[in-house]
Amino acid sequence: MTLKAKLMATGAAVLIAAGSMASAQNTHPVTGETLAEDQTFIYRVLDEHSSVDPQVVEDVSGSEVVRDLFEGLYNQDEDGALEPGVALSHAASDDGLTYTFTLRQDAMWSNGEPVTAGDFVFAWQRAVDPELASPYAWYMELMSIENGEAIIAGEMPTSALGVSAIDDHTLEVRLTKPLPYFPQMVTHGTTFPVHPPTIAAHGDEWTRPENIVSNGAYVLTEHIPQERTVRVRNEMYWNNDETIIEEVVALVINDENQALTRWKAGELDRTEVPAGQFPALAEEFPGEAISFPRLCSYYYTINVTDTANPALLDPRVREALSLAVDRDIIVNNVLAGGQTAAYTFTPEATAEFEIPDVAKAGMSQADRNARAQELLAEAGFGSGGETLEVDLIYNTSEAHRSVAIAISQMWKQTLGVETELGNQEWQTFLETRGNKDYEIARAGWCGDYNEASTFLDLMDSGSGYNDAGYTNPMVDDLLAEAKTVQDPAGRQAIYTQIEEIIAVDLPIIPIYHYAGSYMMDADVGNWPVNNVEQNWYSRNLYKIAE
Repeated sequence: MTLKAKLMATGAAVLIAAGSMASAQNTHPVTGETLAEDQTFIYRVLDEHSSVDPQVVEDVSGSEVVRDLFEGLYNQDEDGALEPGVALSHAASDDGLTYTFTLRQDAMWSNGEPVTAGDFVFAWQRAVDPELASPYAWYMELMSIENGEAIIAGEMPTSALGVSAIDDHTLEVRLTKPLPYFPQMVTHGTTFPVHPPTIAAHGDEWTRPENIVSNGAYVLTEHIPQERTVRVRNEMYWNNDETIIEEVVALVINDENQALTRWKAGELDRTEVPAGQFPALAEEFPGEAISFPRLCSYYYTINVTDTANPALLDPRVREALSLAVDRDIIVNNVLAGGQTAAYTFTPEATAEFEIPDVAKAGMSQADRNARAQELLAEAGFGSGGETLEVDLIYNTSEAHRSVAIAISQMWKQTLGVETELGNQEWQTFLETRGNKDYEIARAGWCGDYNEASTFLDLMDSGSGYNDAGYTNPMVDDLLAEAKTVQDPAGRQAIYTQIEEIIAVDLPIIPIYHYAGSYMMDADVGNWPVNNVEQNWYSRNLYKIAE
């Protein structure tokens, strides 16, 4: 019996027959495709999510759950364009400093209570509250909301935040500077509303399945840490009648190859393609092995604080390590899933962004290696000098391990570097990296919105995710200047400058830009391959009859 059959047999798959589009009709109302009787979507995640609290979650897998359980002002469609969520529309003042959102009147919490503008005010004040210490408080600061920075610093009360409920269905937001991409930023989970009475009643345990109240298309019914998370349709959701997927199950499977085996056995609808296996799988499963560009960068972050390996404080050493990474081998041989070599932090898939010319990108690998050897020798290491020793950590994943082994071998062969590899469980890894208790660490970043600042703001000295501890006043000034420029070409010129600076300073080593590389059952309809942010919503998916 497959896992899907077991779920049905044990009653874990809760079917909400009343009002179910899938059971009320046999064909999709738009495409005309015949729908499967079982509308359960089961997918694999690598690690246990960090949280399902919108103001606390900080990882991709957790954000996927949050987008199902909660709904913010705006959503994204299959191409990444904005579409109404709780907000039907917005208006901006002439100076771009005040946004007024008109909220729909049929938005409900899962307990039947109405969603109000006050719920957004509560959530946004909560996100900047130093007592909560949200890992994404810095994101609210990036949104330039009035008094946000001072509140996060503990200098003003949360009530001073520039967000107000004009009435139950009108939300006003006041900014300190105009942000042309501000509406895009409210698709991020940190800005989603939460239910104040539930948090007041249950405190830190408010997200447990038996306690949680949410306003998205699904409700949380089961969570077994390190094993599974289950969400089922929310009958109170304003657009429930158009939801087809009844139940969504996320299974934690740490091993990519084990997950692939379970996909082949029919136990999963979606899983990631193991490193290096995409070409063979695409031939074996045409149409089900898929790859598409993503708004994500994979890189190594280098601890450049005075607590780090002293050798890594020398930019010549960092440059040598970067040059010696043969990115073409990583993307074409180690991964082979459609990824592209990266010499800048911001990916080409970013809207209105053009990758600037970076000198090392135009060199042959032989020339890069030769220059790397020269730089390391100048720093007193390598041939004729000391042996450089570094520690490299990554979170548990066969793909991360494969990349780390390949790069450590490149460093050894080209530069004589001795690398101590260490893998850590996800939560431990996040703490180690965030506390800067490392030398070199694997890192990845997926855009929170489709604009270059979502990447480059991590290079700001005050960013909560500046895990390198990097400080460059010129970069800080340029980032601040970019936020005041309305013209996309003007912002591009600034972003080019920033990329050129960090290509010299090298607090990070860009390695590749992601591709979405999945094994996806042919019976899954409407996966948003054209949305480079991969902000997918289970309510937009459906299962096709085989």
